[in-house]
Amino acid sequence: MAGRLEGKRIIVTGAAQGIGFAMAEAFLAEGARLFLIDRDGDLLSTQAARLRASGGTLGFAAADITDAAAIEAAVALAGREIGRPNALVNNAGVNVFSEPLQLSDADWQRCLDINLKGAWNCSRAVLPGLIEEGGGVILNIASTHAFTIIPHTFPYPVAKHALLGMTKALGLEYAGQGVRVNALAPGYVRTQKVVEYWNSFADPAAAEAETMKLHPGGRIATPEEIAKAALFLISDECPFINATCLMADGGMTALHHPG
Repeated sequence: MAGRLEGKRIIVTGAAQGIGFAMAEAFLAEGARLFLIDRDGDLLSTQAARLRASGGTLGFAAADITDAAAIEAAVALAGREIGRPNALVNNAGVNVFSEPLQLSDADWQRCLDINLKGAWNCSRAVLPGLIEEGGGVILNIASTHAFTIIPHTFPYPVAKHALLGMTKALGLEYAGQGVRVNALAPGYVRTQKVVEYWNSFADPAAAEAETMKLHPGGRIATPEEIAKAALFLISDECPFINATCLMADGGMTALHHPG
């Protein structure tokens, strides 16, 4: 099924590493034209060069998704470099974990600005073009935190629950114009950030083992596995899937008591 994304002109945010970079690789391999956004301009430039070495059409811009004007400019640049975008993946996000009463106003705002407002800034920038084109796709990378609450992770699940609400609201609002809006909720994924989280403990190996115990299969996902799920949702293989969320957590949220 090579060429599954032929004709897709996709913007991916948070594309310089982790799940975002894995999606970029997968999308490019399936024939998509890509425009990558990340606030780390140096890393983004390096990663874009890696992707270009494999061929395909690719553009990029360093931009902060919390800056609406910067995102508008990036989307305009995408239109010039890859053609008007007809798909968007809101992948950029940040973990903000705190005991609620110890949370600062600045961290509360940072969590909502990046995980929710940033996705809205990007969606708002591409929606007019999707509507004018007669349809398109927005995919929000959510989390199992959008469904279940892990103590001591406030306010991250607040933002992810809200992102799921935005997914449903926009999906229903623009369904009549051919726009599908869905979410993908990964569980734990072996990214550099997760490895750094394990390494923050006195016994990283024990911390990693505890994470594995949360999953029925005894392992967590790779970024490439999440990218495969995203590829399906961004493709034309699921034209009647809208305003919903696909779980990609290995069954973690279905497990009542970890083993």
